[in-house]
Amino acid sequence: MSKRVLLADDHTIMRAGLRNLLERQSDMEVIGEAGNGREAVKLARELSPDVIVMDISMPELNGIEATRQIINATPSAKILILSVHSDERFVANVLAAGAAGYLLKNCAIDELVLAIQTVCENQTYLSTKITDVLVKDYVKQLTGADSRTRPGLSPRECEVLQLLAEGKTTKQIAASLYLSPKTVESHRRQVMEKLDIHSIAELTKYAIRAGFTSLEP
Repeated sequence: MSKRVLLADDHTIMRAGLRNLLERQSDMEVIGEAGNGREAVKLARELSPDVIVMDISMPELNGIEATRQIINATPSAKILILSVHSDERFVANVLAAGAAGYLLKNCAIDELVLAIQTVCENQTYLSTKITDVLVKDYVKQLTGADSRTRPGLSPRECEVLQLLAEGKTTKQIAASLYLSPKTVESHRRQVMEKLDIHSIAELTKYAIRAGFTSLEP
């Protein structure tokens, strides 16, 4: 039986390349494509793919928050992160959100196929470089060299934080999240209070450092 794959990446040419490569495999079928995290969440619910190959840096909703929402709705979902980012902030956060695997975009197609097969068998797949990153991060935590902690932001506050960092207005965020402008403003104040940040510029810098968005074109 073919493994049903959903692709989530904001670059059309990247999705086209992945589709072409994966559909050359006799046991794989690409059943859908998403251009942003919010669309990925929607299609994951509608199509129930065997595995979702997802980028981290996507507009509207990044891959970390999209992974969290998909796993919350469907704990058995298999999400494989395919990203250019090897920073421990991205890796740790997305694995904590429930991703089953992580590899880099410069990998060979054979490794991607192996990773998809591995997560479909309820196992975790991490590329060698990602494993090295996690080991180094773990050592830092043991030695107390890394005191960074993830603030207690709610999933909705994380969404608002990303959209604010991407330059969306209160009205645009409200329309995107189906909230009232007043509710969005309330979330913004709570985010700033929790992070002890007092300007949108500093909030944007924090969002980039913490991996909520990369603001890539």
